[in-house]
Amino acid sequence: MQELITKTVPTGISVVTVRSGDKINGMTAAWVTQVSFKPAMIAVSIAPQRYTHTLIEESRYFCINALPAESMDLAKHFGFKSGRKIDKFQGIDYTNAIKGSPVLGSAYAYIECEVVHAYEAGDHTLFIGTVVDSSELKDNVRPFIFRWNDFFGKK
Repeated sequence: MQELITKTVPTGISVVTVRSGDKINGMTAAWVTQVSFKPAMIAVSIAPQRYTHTLIEESRYFCINALPAESMDLAKHFGFKSGRKIDKFQGIDYTNAIKGSPVLGSAYAYIECEVVHAYEAGDHTLFIGTVVDSSELKDNVRPFIFRWNDFFGKK
């Protein structure tokens, strides 16, 4: 059932970035959604064993970097390696959002959030944040949509 849900519910692909003190990290995520207009709120679902999870808990901020459709290599770079073991930002163009979260140079938009709620959701934590900074960096961009087979092959 899990695989069928993951294969059939379309979601965009983003890189969730975070800064905690002098540590930065990012991870590829497909489980990101808007949850409120007023106030503007975003939710992201992250497994507790991920380094990004630890840094979000420390900093209480996260940033959604929306990726254009041609970002497969970048998505795999941020998705298949651990930031505990390597500096994922080495050689990656980025700036900082208002609270210090990295903003990828290749993102077409970003949304930085302050965590206001964190809920256990099965084997993940659902972080809900209010938007503190955002910008559309490029317009007329086709978003990157998650497809299971693009990352994990046919099963």
